[in-house]
Amino acid sequence: MAIQLGPNQYGKAENRLVRVYRDTARHSIRDLNVSTSLRGRFADAHITGDQRDILPTDTQKNAVFAFAKERGVTEIEDFGLTLADHFIARCPGADGARIEIDEFAWDRIPVDGLGHDHSFVRSGGGVRTTVVNVDGVGPDRRAFVVSGIKDLVVLKTTGSEFHGFFKDRYTTLAETDDRIMATSLVARWRYDHTDVDWDKSFDSIRSILLRQFAAVHSYALQQTLYSMGRAVLEQHREVAEIRFSAPNKHHFRYDLEQFGLDNPGEVFIAADRPYGLIEATVERDDATAPGRAWHGIPGFC
Repeated sequence: MAIQLGPNQYGKAENRLVRVYRDTARHSIRDLNVSTSLRGRFADAHITGDQRDILPTDTQKNAVFAFAKERGVTEIEDFGLTLADHFIARCPGADGARIEIDEFAWDRIPVDGLGHDHSFVRSGGGVRTTVVNVDGVGPDRRAFVVSGIKDLVVLKTTGSEFHGFFKDRYTTLAETDDRIMATSLVARWRYDHTDVDWDKSFDSIRSILLRQFAAVHSYALQQTLYSMGRAVLEQHREVAEIRFSAPNKHHFRYDLEQFGLDNPGEVFIAADRPYGLIEATVERDDATAPGRAWHGIPGFC
């Protein structure tokens, strides 16, 4: 029986970076959570403890913060690609790099009808994400970008049904033609290439997702997700596929009859668990191969 080292990678996880731009009296901020990891020829480090080809995780951390000053933080996709190329070039044993970035949005606090110059409140409209995977350098370099949004909590108080489902001896769920539908959406989309206006694309896709959730009369969360994904692909040729993970945040009508009260869909109990978990991929039939794009992204079918 032979024993050998399998796939491996290492890096510095969750570097909490806040970059403040204070060139004028009106400041701006970029609030990021950056995780870096390298893969490549690191067998000696695991098998014999030889670290000569290892770029320390502390060095990776330092580079993240130094680049925030030297290069600045613009679009998180570009920041991730820049870091990935740097680490592959600097680390003797690295063949590839994976950079994952979450961005937390802040809104200016309104004062006398105007956004304050240097005071902010955390936005509740979801967390922007990107995962960048780069392999190699020079003409053999391949780069993959999966961007998205998570913790996007949405709810509609009507316009959602659920009936006609298969039943067996254990089925107790009642059919309904009017229910609350809510989820904390995770959506990630793979770009076909890197020649993208990242901010413009993200803002548009987020708006499409929200509009479809609101406007489409839903017969199931599955149908809603597909309509959201189809609309994104129809309007964004740069996107090859989009994947969803959507926990069904159940709201059950509370029984008030025991108190002699009517409840025509006005009072609900929000149940946090257990919950239905719906996952789906909507893709183009002519999309490029994903390569390493989804490497290290859990929670999707």
